[in-house]
Amino acid sequence: MPPTTRMCDLPQKLIGEKIFPRVPITSLREVRSTCKSWDAITKRWILGYEATATQQFLGFMTMNSKLCSLRYEQKQKRDDSVDDVSIDIKQVDSLNQVEISKVFHCDGLLLCVAKDSSKLVVWNPYLCQTRSIGPRNKFWSYDRYALGYDTNRNHKILRFVDERGGGGAEEYEIYDLSGCDSWRVLDVVTRDWEIQQFRRGVSVKGNAYFFAREKLCDVESEDECGTVTEVKDFLLCFDFTRERFGPRLPLPFHTCVDECVTLSCVRDEQLAVLYYQEGLNDYSCGSVEVWVTTRIEPSSVSWTKFLNVEMRPFALTGVRFDEFQGGSFFLDEQERVAVVFDLDGYLPNKTPRYHTAFVAGEDGYFKSVSLGEASNSGKRCQITGYLPEVYAPALVCSSFYRPSLVQLN
Repeated sequence: MPPTTRMCDLPQKLIGEKIFPRVPITSLREVRSTCKSWDAITKRWILGYEATATQQFLGFMTMNSKLCSLRYEQKQKRDDSVDDVSIDIKQVDSLNQVEISKVFHCDGLLLCVAKDSSKLVVWNPYLCQTRSIGPRNKFWSYDRYALGYDTNRNHKILRFVDERGGGGAEEYEIYDLSGCDSWRVLDVVTRDWEIQQFRRGVSVKGNAYFFAREKLCDVESEDECGTVTEVKDFLLCFDFTRERFGPRLPLPFHTCVDECVTLSCVRDEQLAVLYYQEGLNDYSCGSVEVWVTTRIEPSSVSWTKFLNVEMRPFALTGVRFDEFQGGSFFLDEQERVAVVFDLDGYLPNKTPRYHTAFVAGEDGYFKSVSLGEASNSGKRCQITGYLPEVYAPALVCSSFYRPSLVQLN
């Protein structure tokens, strides 16, 4: 009888290139426990240099108030007649008991915000460790958060305390994951700018970046009727080492009020920004610009255009990106495409709504992939019985997930 080949006897390259790419991110613990050699191989193929060579995007997202893992792959040949896009989404069972409204990623850690604003959960998927964090006083639904680290690799959470949701923050707090189990109030004064409550920050090289605007009360550009005609917009960086906001950083475009601007990152090294310029009316499409930084530091930035997509040829689909919650995205550098998450086309009298990934690239390439029905989060009126339609698009963690050995316990 020929000898039986054990799992541990398989070639490392076969395991790393053919087996690991098919394993869900959330099953890495089972992979590591298969045998000692597989545990060692994960440190090379999942944590080491080989992990950067993968052609897949691995990440996390929230959809229908649940945390999900995401695996995306695009075949090199683009053809509208074939299915050249593969998107695999799986719900995270270990956090299934918590409804999640937002998720942020930095350095292999995920910061999950409970939908009921009761707590935050920090999760290391690779080590299967979680830490639940409560408020100093109370969390508010309008609070904003960011995850980052300082030069000593101490991971921290920034909180915008916002009880009223007006765009400003009453105060700023920080939580050091490697320090004492408590929040500290920061001595930060922000008089002339605001970050709206629906703007999500993105972590790059340990610091958090935000799309910000001049406060309306400080705007001087008004017409003869008193209507604001010009609002300055810019980037702001929160430096987790200095625990301060930096100077205003220029954007490569200027936006009008209520246009969609979302931030993303490229392998934790570059910042990316998507700008959706709307059409002339609610049923026409505009254009999408995607820019990527060539240099990004807390006090300086430079840009290059990654992609420009004219959306008018797709007007009949009703596609447009919501300025409040939609338009979260990531980039496939090799295929030169942006994968944007929102609800399906904004067409009148269309129900139910579906979560959709829009894949846009060069030379007019555009494809939509349905991800499943979106749940209606509207609350029924107890008097009239009317149920409003309230749908929240899926939100993706834009950074490519690289597992981490950061301890939470």
